[in-house]
Amino acid sequence: MDGSMNELVHVSSGNKVALVLGSGGARGYAHIGVIEALEARGFDIIAVSGCSMGALIGGIYAAGKLPEYRDWVCNLDYLDVLKLVDVTWSPMGAMRASKIMSKLEALVGDILIENLAIPVTTVATDLVRQREVWFQNGPLLQAIRASIAVPGVITPVHLGDQVLVDGGLLNPLPIMPVVAAHQADFVVAVNVTAHSPLPVTLEELLPKEEETVDSRSKKEIDRDQNMSNWMGDVRAATRKLWAGLGANGEGVAGEGDELQETTEARGRREWSKLDMILESFDITQAALAKYKVAGYPPDVLIEIPKTVCSTYEFHRGRDLIRLGRHLADEALERRMPSIASDATE
Repeated sequence: MDGSMNELVHVSSGNKVALVLGSGGARGYAHIGVIEALEARGFDIIAVSGCSMGALIGGIYAAGKLPEYRDWVCNLDYLDVLKLVDVTWSPMGAMRASKIMSKLEALVGDILIENLAIPVTTVATDLVRQREVWFQNGPLLQAIRASIAVPGVITPVHLGDQVLVDGGLLNPLPIMPVVAAHQADFVVAVNVTAHSPLPVTLEELLPKEEETVDSRSKKEIDRDQNMSNWMGDVRAATRKLWAGLGANGEGVAGEGDELQETTEARGRREWSKLDMILESFDITQAALAKYKVAGYPPDVLIEIPKTVCSTYEFHRGRDLIRLGRHLADEALERRMPSIASDATE
């Protein structure tokens, strides 16, 4: 790491950044805040590599549509997120993600990676050959869709004889594609599955807002008050995802209290199954990201603790973006204190 720091001292007068955006589900919203912090300080992002949510954010940014995407995710509440759950009964995954991809298509169209304003690399995993796949050309949306296919949760992409799933399975923080990239002055990597010695919450890390409670939008207040409803709705959706309730048009109404209690108990067990899949994947990605950082130390590493929220809390976009910007400002200030941000919250 010392060598990297010495190099940073040498090149920090430049403003060209190669940006690495890691995987981590909803925590990937923090990437938006990091990009905002870099741009506020006058840096020029000239190359992006990303995995999973990092591939999505990086691709949308390179397509010039990040402000529109940001506005959309900041206005999603827990019910909006639930409506995006795209159930399938495929044994290869619980969701198709077609609703999310339709939204992205409305934003960026059918643009090719090679036609983006800046070079982009997205990373997926080929289950057949058991290796990474780098997308550096071809349809952007296809590359994003392959990179976000969490095994067992989102159905894979079949491309020729390849079966493509989330790149985080092998490389959750793809630094290598930009190590020698595109005349960058330095590499900034954002790890959103960072390990912390003790669990830390999003609220504990966020800076205090200057605005008063009264100035918060009614939508934000209602969202916080209805968190328990959110959890109940997600559990109900999860029962359908895993147990197939309603697949044959039959429900539990009129079945008797005993059957209803059995269904509720089963729902809790199936919810735990989904939690275990996502949490296991998070733990694996966190360990792999540490190895990637050790092997190819970036000049600036921004770490988002994986305990700040769960993988599926996509209704917390506004706060996660704020967190990304805050932690990016702190990291950049430590490395380059002479370069001030013009950021205002």
